[in-house]
Amino acid sequence: MVKILEISIFDKRPDDAVDLVIAGCMKSKNNLCISATSAHGLVTARENRNFADVLKKFYLNLPDGMPLVWVGKLKGKRRMRRCYGPDFFKNVIKASAKKNIKHYFCGGKGSVAEKLKKACKTKFKNNNVVGCFSPPFREMSDIELKKLGRAINHSKASIAWIGISTPKQEIFALRLSKFTKVNFIITVGAAFDFHTGGLKQAPKFMQRLGLEWLFRLYKEPKRLTKRYLKVVPFFLFYNLKDFLKL
Repeated sequence: MVKILEISIFDKRPDDAVDLVIAGCMKSKNNLCISATSAHGLVTARENRNFADVLKKFYLNLPDGMPLVWVGKLKGKRRMRRCYGPDFFKNVIKASAKKNIKHYFCGGKGSVAEKLKKACKTKFKNNNVVGCFSPPFREMSDIELKKLGRAINHSKASIAWIGISTPKQEIFALRLSKFTKVNFIITVGAAFDFHTGGLKQAPKFMQRLGLEWLFRLYKEPKRLTKRYLKVVPFFLFYNLKDFLKL
């Protein structure tokens, strides 16, 4: 692990993370939380100590964005690679297709989770999706989460996937973990929308250059302008401040 803005970030390769999850699903169910987090998540955690405490309780925080990888490499983690949420989701689904590993989807608007279930069957040859749930936009009560937890437990799911947005999805995952009996609860942001065609992914060259934020800003200016005008400069500022301290 490597500390970036006080949060421990996974410092190996995507395949290592996939192998870790597949192996973990063969063990006892401990409700371990995993996030695919980006500069947005770390800036939010830096400014909100309660959210920082949430991420610190996660079993793994994967580097969803290239800026995290660049900082990790500057800190000596040469093997560190980006663990992009949508790709991580796809690779775990593919790797578990012929194993006794069951999946439950929580997230997306309307029928997105159901569409994702169909996409897993047709695109990734995985028929082990055992349930879907679309959370309301408001915060769910403990009673509602307990009911959802019972449904997930009844489905015998190994992994509960959460696709909402940061920081809501991480807070949701940690709260849900109190009521579930699964191996992992994994937050993957917009992966649900990407794999069902609701959102278009940035070209690979933009992803490699760390410019995916620019592509998404172009696609969703009203929703993302305020976020990225803050996240990009503040991520640079906070990391420079930490390096100067060192």
